[in-house]
Amino acid sequence: MTAKPSPLNWFFPLRRPHTGVTLGNGLQGVLIWGENTLLLTVARASFWDHRGGHDILPTTNFNAVRHALEIKDESALAALFPKRAPGTPFPQQMGGGRLELTFAAGLRPLDATLDLATATVEVRVGRHESDPEAKSVRIHQTATDEVCWLDIDPTLLAEGGIRLHPAFSLVQNNAMGALGIAAPNEWADATGGGFVQTLPSDTPLGVAWHRSGNRITLATALCKDAEVAVRTRLRSFDANAAGDARAAFWSRYWADAARVTLPDAVLQQQFDYGLYRQAGLIRRNTPAATLQGPWMEDTTIPAWSNDYHLNINVQLVYGAALATGQAAEMAPLWDMLRGWLPRLREFGERFYQTPGAMVLPHAVDDRCQMMGTFWAGTIDQACVAWMARVAYQYYQYTGDLVHLRELVWPLLVGAFEGYHAMLVTTSGPDGTKRFSLPISVSPEFGGSDPKKCWGRDASFQLAALHAAIHDLQAVAPLLGQPADPRWADVAAHLPRYTTVTTPDVGYGWIGGPFERIGLWAGKDLTESHRHHSHLASIYPFCTVNPFDPAHHKIVSRSLHHWSLMGMGNWTGWCVPWAANICSRSGLPDAALSNLHLLARQFTNEGHATLHNADCAGMFAWDDGSLAWPDNRKGSDFLYYEIMQMDAAMAAISAILEMIVSFRDGVVHIADRLPKGWRELSFNRVRVEGGFVLEGRFRHGRAEELIVQSLRGGELRLVHSLGKTWTLDGASHSEEALTLVTVAGNKYHLKRTEQ
Repeated sequence: MTAKPSPLNWFFPLRRPHTGVTLGNGLQGVLIWGENTLLLTVARASFWDHRGGHDILPTTNFNAVRHALEIKDESALAALFPKRAPGTPFPQQMGGGRLELTFAAGLRPLDATLDLATATVEVRVGRHESDPEAKSVRIHQTATDEVCWLDIDPTLLAEGGIRLHPAFSLVQNNAMGALGIAAPNEWADATGGGFVQTLPSDTPLGVAWHRSGNRITLATALCKDAEVAVRTRLRSFDANAAGDARAAFWSRYWADAARVTLPDAVLQQQFDYGLYRQAGLIRRNTPAATLQGPWMEDTTIPAWSNDYHLNINVQLVYGAALATGQAAEMAPLWDMLRGWLPRLREFGERFYQTPGAMVLPHAVDDRCQMMGTFWAGTIDQACVAWMARVAYQYYQYTGDLVHLRELVWPLLVGAFEGYHAMLVTTSGPDGTKRFSLPISVSPEFGGSDPKKCWGRDASFQLAALHAAIHDLQAVAPLLGQPADPRWADVAAHLPRYTTVTTPDVGYGWIGGPFERIGLWAGKDLTESHRHHSHLASIYPFCTVNPFDPAHHKIVSRSLHHWSLMGMGNWTGWCVPWAANICSRSGLPDAALSNLHLLARQFTNEGHATLHNADCAGMFAWDDGSLAWPDNRKGSDFLYYEIMQMDAAMAAISAILEMIVSFRDGVVHIADRLPKGWRELSFNRVRVEGGFVLEGRFRHGRAEELIVQSLRGGELRLVHSLGKTWTLDGASHSEEALTLVTVAGNKYHLKRTEQ
């Protein structure tokens, strides 16, 4: 198996920032694009304008919210979550600026090649595509510092052909000035220039460039004395040392990261470019990754503030890091969450009036300030439970007991205590005890309309609560904590999901009555919706085995109805989520089709994954070209495109889920591949329990597996190697392997059945 990915190509003109080639190191993000000039949009992660963030009102609590909803008092609900006054700022990340290179008469950028293996960009500059005299501009970025540099033949440039534009002067409609942000302080001389963008109450950003001979250096600095810092960074820059460090970083990265070789060029590119961008997004000693990470456009203020959305998006962004071997790079996320714990507990104890409870609002800045007054997101207790689950999965991969004690445990307890405060005791149809969530939401369904967006026993919340209880029961003995009897009580008397039932409505092979998973009590999935939250018991919480006879018929009907409602209201990030649901349900061709859909409809010509579809005609969340039919991808689109990293990272997870899956303590190697898939291999894929997997499929069948145990312990493996196989040369015939492993050992399994 090759250890390195193939290069990717771009073709100019590239008319929008997010169609460009990307460089990133978790701190500094660079987008390389342009038409007749070459543009480098540069931004710095964590350049926050924190004004306008707020907390839950001290007088707002769950009982008051419940009462307002149950008596349909919208004015009381509005008083509990007052709207921000018009014109009031709210926390937002800001872009940086744009370095523009203008070439000598007749020259323009032609195409670009990104060597994924070394993170080197080569842009050809010439008169036309087949110009034999075209010359290359090579662009690099440091591994850990805020500097990128260009090696360029000076004869390519026009006189005065280097200019630096602050984002302040580029964003549409003077949006930064309208927020009370002052114009930047700029400077320029014969060999360089720069600016410092100040903010009313936050740390300023410095951006500057310098030219010396064949080299142009571009640097950023986010600190109090930003001008001094950025000038110093340029003056002390050593390109040779930076080049060596960059080469060493990328060599280590590709040697350690999971690799797959797929019989599908589309998915291979998704995986390879996804891994490349993962390294530019998720890094230790950098800010925790947001919706866009460091890649912020300079044409608008980033959509949704480039913040932390915790009702799925952050989870998708980080979802692949564990399986691909980048657990250590997740440290900034854990550090941020640990820093938030006192606020989460303060919010939760006040809101639920229960000791130990936590609340994690669904959209926050890096200080855990709420971005708005979306009350339905505030009572979405699954935000805490889901982040607790991701944190627990990190422990399962790494065995880090300090992390388990300091972060996982308080998050799990905080999630459960909040849920327990919401629960009421009722009776089931047979008169038995039953717990119920009287007020619950399915993320973003119905928005924040109190007439449409809530109900009893939302399936999403039931799945999240069951997952939290499962994890609490697993974690408690590891930390010497006593089992809370409430856990087992709730688990035994809380439904796994809520169902709705209709007569046979022509589904033919299924027949009626047609019972399926609903959003909440009495609420069916009645329209296409981007959040597949009612199916969360299948994935990501995995509290239901789709093949369990107790659930299989309901799951099958639920998936059928989900398909019937269609994809028209989907967005980019929900497509790989759908692929994971399909893989978990034994539908590999549906999973594959979803990933092709992501590539075709929600990925632009620059290989960037988008929130809105990159066309109109199939999806309601589109690029607006129906509104501007004569301006297809013209000037208006410069301000319209919304790039987000959740879909790109989730695609990595979805590809791996098709091949290697971890389910209720058991590693599953795909027993079904998409039709037409014959040869594939994978290497360095991590799974829970501290195991590293390598494998090979031939003629559509698993042929060989190698399992390395990093920590020892029991391995449970459904290997898909057929009826006869060998383990380290010894013959076996079991369909599943249970083996007590030794730390550091490798175990070799091979098919013998022909």
